[in-house]
Amino acid sequence: MKTKQLLIPSGAAIGLTLVPILVLSCKQDEQTDKKPVNILFIMSDDHSYQTISAYGHGLNSTPNIDRIAREGVLFTNSFVANSLSGPSRACLLTGKHSIANGFTDNGTIFDGDQQTFPKLLQKAGYQTAIVGKWHLGSEPQGFDYWNILIGQGQYYAPRFIDNGDTTVVQGYATQVTADLTIKWLEEIRDTEKPFMLMMHNKAPHRPWQPDIQDLGAYDNTDFPLPPNFYDDYKGRKAAELQEMSIAADMTLDRDLKMGFDWTARMSEPEREAWNTYYDSVQTEFEALHLSGNELAEWKYQRYMRDYLGCINSVDRNVGRVLDWLEENGLLENTIIIYTSDQGFYMGEHGWFDKRFMYEESFRTPLLVRMPEGIRGTCSELVQNIDLAPTFLDIANVPIPEDIHGMSMLPVLQGKTSGKHRDALYYHYHEFPAEHTVRKHYGIRDQRYKLIRFYDDGVPAGNRRSIKDHEKAGIRFNDWELYDLKTDPSEMNNIYGKPGTRRVTRILRRKLEKMRQQYGELQ
Repeated sequence: MKTKQLLIPSGAAIGLTLVPILVLSCKQDEQTDKKPVNILFIMSDDHSYQTISAYGHGLNSTPNIDRIAREGVLFTNSFVANSLSGPSRACLLTGKHSIANGFTDNGTIFDGDQQTFPKLLQKAGYQTAIVGKWHLGSEPQGFDYWNILIGQGQYYAPRFIDNGDTTVVQGYATQVTADLTIKWLEEIRDTEKPFMLMMHNKAPHRPWQPDIQDLGAYDNTDFPLPPNFYDDYKGRKAAELQEMSIAADMTLDRDLKMGFDWTARMSEPEREAWNTYYDSVQTEFEALHLSGNELAEWKYQRYMRDYLGCINSVDRNVGRVLDWLEENGLLENTIIIYTSDQGFYMGEHGWFDKRFMYEESFRTPLLVRMPEGIRGTCSELVQNIDLAPTFLDIANVPIPEDIHGMSMLPVLQGKTSGKHRDALYYHYHEFPAEHTVRKHYGIRDQRYKLIRFYDDGVPAGNRRSIKDHEKAGIRFNDWELYDLKTDPSEMNNIYGKPGTRRVTRILRRKLEKMRQQYGELQ
């Protein structure tokens, strides 16, 4: 293997930072003196890119996740195809958009009989394993070993299905998931074969229950409000009608633990520590007699502290697995990926949760450490449907023609320089449903985003009256257009405004071509 100096533009809007590297060849016919590379894929649930310190937002510190970026590639334009847990996971497994893989919303059950990248890797001789969150309704297929949380999973004493057998494992879910991951590496895998191991955390999914050791870790931190925390949603009807507001929809009891008992699955020492901490929080809260903006801002601070407490455990246990790989001589023959099933709102627009095509939920963290690859940052437009073909390409397995995604291996080898993809497609299908986010689809390129919100139903049990919906324009055929260069926070919908006709026409034409390409238009 020869050392190459890759002349790739640094800074600017495309490419990777310029560094001298050894270019990794993952093609087995070129690896006469090397074993096939292993793949470790780590995914958390609802982990926002804003709360990984490598992305530079300054909210918290994640040194172990940052290590993957420091020794590999930090993707700054990584996105999902559908910002909802189950559909996002189906897109990941199949490399296809939701309409093609059939898993459009969380009320669906994943058809495990269809083609997935674990099945193709397994057929090619890889050991395949998944530990942690699955959340697809059906049992995993294409895995030699699977040990998954039931449904959403529990934070404490979680129930797992171990290759068909249900067990309860004492402890905190994030640490238990790492324990089981290391156990598989140590005791179960065949050391004569390459592996593809998926380690899927429940955290930091709602209701944001930190590990006992992380309670109060951020109590001395006052987090700055996002500049658009008090967004009035002017010109954005779908945003106005959502029910994911920290002020209006985040609950004091179940979400923020005020007077709600989350301790049923805890051991006695855990229960005692939990109650001691949250009883004191509740006492302080009741003494404040908050209302209005003061209450909303108090809720925001509590949300951030609990959420980031969950991230502490994620980062700590990522570090444990990285250390194990290094101590056992596997680090230099294993590709390591860290990501989330989608992004998450940390108070932007006044919100928590995800679902929208707006940046904070559409964008997802992606960090990749290649054994001998590019190091730096990459601003190519990539999407979670690209992961399946990337894994197949790494293993020298032919990529089926019906896969929608594109292999990122050329990007990781520094061979594209701005030519991977010029635009992304997104489609959110779940309505009516929790949080009342309208169905929508859209396109995003390096500068503009065009979204169409649609549907004409009123969600059952919606707390806002039908009259209010009608007043806002319930029969949705609403378009939104954003110039991300001048309006990165997406506060100004410029659709139909003077000077936007040409860019709108171009984007709409390209959007329709994408819909046809991905099977949404026949």
